[in-house]
This record gives sequence, structure tokens and C-alpha cells, in this order.
Amino acid sequence: MMRLWSKEDEKRFFIESLKNYATPEQLFYVTKDGRYLAYWPKNYKGEKTTLQSRNALIGAFTEKWVTDLMQNIAGEMGYFAVQGAICEEIGLTSASPADVIISRSSGQQQKADDILLIVEVKMSIVWNWQYVNNNVVCVGDYKTHQGNPGLLRSDSMLKAIGKSLNIRVSSIKSCRIPIIVIGNTPITENYMEKVDRLKISGVIQGFWSVNPKPLDNDDSIKKTEKCGFYRFDDFEELHESVLKILSEEMNFFSSMKSNRELGQIIEIANREKTYEEKAQKFLKLIRE
Repeated sequence: MMRLWSKEDEKRFFIESLKNYATPEQLFYVTKDGRYLAYWPKNYKGEKTTLQSRNALIGAFTEKWVTDLMQNIAGEMGYFAVQGAICEEIGLTSASPADVIISRSSGQQQKADDILLIVEVKMSIVWNWQYVNNNVVCVGDYKTHQGNPGLLRSDSMLKAIGKSLNIRVSSIKSCRIPIIVIGNTPITENYMEKVDRLKISGVIQGFWSVNPKPLDNDDSIKKTEKCGFYRFDDFEELHESVLKILSEEMNFFSSMKSNRELGQIIEIANREKTYEEKAQKFLKLIRE
């Protein structure tokens, strides 16, 4: 049974990084009293530096982790989870590839018609960790340190929204592809209404957290009112949601038209015989 994100995954990241390609100074802040910590503690008053070297490492680690997670679901249907996919048709370039996709094709170079789901990964180190005596020890959850990990960072949210909008406006072919953002933290209160609006408008189908218990001694938000944000508590819950989103035929549409134009479009579309034909006619007219 696959597990969702936990302390064990973060500890494994540090251990593997230290063993294979990173120094402690690239992964931890060094306090004035010589402690190696993943984040500055809440009560730390000493001189502070900015650590950038860990970002690329944890980014690659979490994208691979999400790819493996999604492959366990995609593989059941004969599909593939692909990391770093490129599809010029919908704005996924070599400079800005998709973090992870589910596709009918296993290659990195993709056709829009093969892509079934786009996943943007906004995960980072959640807990605080100390490197001591060649071991990595958890010393507190995100409420005990000064960092804003994952989806708690405003810049992470804005980057995910911006990239999703770029995909949506790049080509009409992106209109049928769902986009989700996967993180490992809750969102801030400032974004609760925004993520619901993004889901209702169809730009992004959800901000999903795959960390069931990000706080050691407290609960975190499970979902927003319209489920624009949702926290998964086990793999089966995630499995069911991914299968559901893959099985639905979706269409994103966005337009600014007068009430008269909109009324004419509805009247013309309503002349079609079936609901499917009415929908197809409406989407065709509203995009013209």
C-alpha cells in the first residue's frame, strides 16, 4: 500500500542528499551556537542567512515522489506518469515543462491529445530538522519554525496559478486537460476563497495536499467550502479522486461577452438535439 507524504519521506530526503550529493551547509542553516537546522526556530534571535541551495534538490525529490505516486494510479489504466514533460502546443516548453503529467504516452516529448492530467508540484520541507552526530532528527512542525513551506508560501501559489493560466491560454487543446496543484501543507486563510473561485471557474481543478498530518499536535484544514483545497488522509482517498478526474470529460471555457451575445449563443446552442450536441455548439460559439 502506497503511503502519502510523512516525516519519513523528509528524513529520507536529507539522508540520501547527504550521502550522495550535498553537504550539510547546502541543506541546513547554521545557528550562532553551531546547530544545523532545516529552518530558523520561531524564537531564534541571532544573525540569519538565506539558504537557496536546497530548493532545487527538494524540488527534484518531490517531483520524483509525486511521479511514483501517480504511476501507481495511472498504471492501473494503462497510462503513464511522466516527469518533466514537454508539449509546445500548450505552453509546456523545455524551459518550463510540466512537473508531472498522466498521459497515454511515456515519452518526455508529448502531444496535447495524449495528456490526460497536468500536475504542478509545490512541495517542500514541512517539519524542522536538526543534523546532529551524523543523524537527522525532527525537532518540530511548521508552527515551531520561521519558514513558510509548500502551499503556505504566497509565491508558490502565485507561480502555480500563473503557470496554469499560461497553459489555458496557450491553445484550445488545453481546455479539456484538468490541472491540479499538489502540495504537502495547508493553504493560508487568504487563499481559501481564491482557490474555490479557481476551481469553480475551471482554471485549476484543485489544490491538493498529500500530507495527512502536517501538524504534530493540532489538526489542519481538511477542505475549503467548494473543495478548491483538499487534504487527502490516505492513498485510497487520493486514488479515488484521481480516477474520477481522469474519467470525466471536461471543458474549460472563459469569455467576456455582452448579455445579448450570450443570449444569442444560448438560443442557437439550444436548437441542437442532445445535451452533448448543445454543449459542443455552445463551446464552439463562445470561443469564436
